[in-house]
Amino acid sequence: MATLAGGFEDPSDDVLAEAAAAFGLLASSARLHIMWALSQGDSDVTHLADRVGGALPAVSQHLAKLKLAGLVRSRRDGRRQIYYVDDPDIVTVVRVMVGQLTARTVPAAHGNASRGS
Repeated sequence: MATLAGGFEDPSDDVLAEAAAAFGLLASSARLHIMWALSQGDSDVTHLADRVGGALPAVSQHLAKLKLAGLVRSRRDGRRQIYYVDDPDIVTVVRVMVGQLTARTVPAAHGNASRGS
């Protein structure tokens, strides 16, 4: 492994491949929206579909992919499956990325609106 100037070692090929796969799953705006919603709290598929504006079967398929990749887990609550993100680091990554991009776009939108008047 090569060492960078900051003292960090390059990650292994396996770690990079796993990270790329996780980012690949999050490259879908629908799955990213689901992850954002789940970072705010646990939910069943019906509430998630309502929140993200997706069809129930499509949201179920996205959840299955996220679950298979280990990004999402579920537990049974009576007849419902409740989905959640059990990895605080994934929650942090999603919140930081979406939060930073939101912060960049909000001032620009407000600035453009005030210039137009």
